[in-house]
Amino acid sequence: MAEFKKNFGIIDAHAHVVQYIAGFTSRGELRGAGRGMARYADGQTFRMIPEEYGDYGFSPEKLIEIMNENGVKKAVLLQGQFFGFQNEYTAYAVDKFPDRFVGAASYDPFCVRAEDVKRHLFNELGFKAVKFEVSNGSGLMAYHPPIDLDGEIMNEQYRYAADNGLTFVIDIGRPRNCCWQTEALARAIKKYPGVTFVICHLLAPQAGDEQLFERELSRFALKNVWFDLASLPQNQKGDVYPYPETAKYLAIAKRIVGAEKLMFGTDAPSNLCRDSYAHLADYIVKSGVFTDVELERVMCANAEAVYFCKNI
Repeated sequence: MAEFKKNFGIIDAHAHVVQYIAGFTSRGELRGAGRGMARYADGQTFRMIPEEYGDYGFSPEKLIEIMNENGVKKAVLLQGQFFGFQNEYTAYAVDKFPDRFVGAASYDPFCVRAEDVKRHLFNELGFKAVKFEVSNGSGLMAYHPPIDLDGEIMNEQYRYAADNGLTFVIDIGRPRNCCWQTEALARAIKKYPGVTFVICHLLAPQAGDEQLFERELSRFALKNVWFDLASLPQNQKGDVYPYPETAKYLAIAKRIVGAEKLMFGTDAPSNLCRDSYAHLADYIVKSGVFTDVELERVMCANAEAVYFCKNI
């Protein structure tokens, strides 16, 4: 890993900054409980941020400190309903550290005044990417009825991205849930060939999903689709560093969509409760799946082209 860091500056294509925990999920509101803990409306309490990294939030300064320790030069700041939308804080982080961060805005399309929200996010704050989490755990389908990913509500958002030159990032949750609509999403993506789509978590396959994953990933071997690898090890319950089971999915993805479509990501800070930032980065290097040239693409060049070259 040290040699790799020396040769290429790593880009984390899926990270978060959190002003304060203010989520809304299938369990209702999610609020900070102090010392990195959080509590759902049903009373369940769990660790959301490592205690040493934040009390009620996770600052861009702390993320940069961790990035510097691990040879990571840039990060893409995404957001969603789990931590709660952090649009203003994300814009603040990008404005303060423009050489280190780009960000994607998030909004709820069901808001009555969604058009005003979009005007502020994309015209005034200047975001050039939008991110939707539609999962039924902590996304749109957690507190709205199931949404057709090729229906009018979502097509309105795709059209807006197309009309405004936005990169479209989407998290469709996990297999076997109402949100995991691979056929509908692939059909929709084909309608917007000029939009760059990024699908989070490499479709979030779970342990034992190799055949399902191979079949469904094939739908997205498309010119305008990329994937981040955030939380891939965490979705393989029981897999431990250096994540040999996770490496099987990396190999399948390389074969079906190619290394040029994959982007390293950590989903920090929540995944840092489960493993170190260093492990979440170098398991990809140690997997043996990628050549040195391919590693440069996965760990750096793909995210540079998708996000930073568009000045997001």
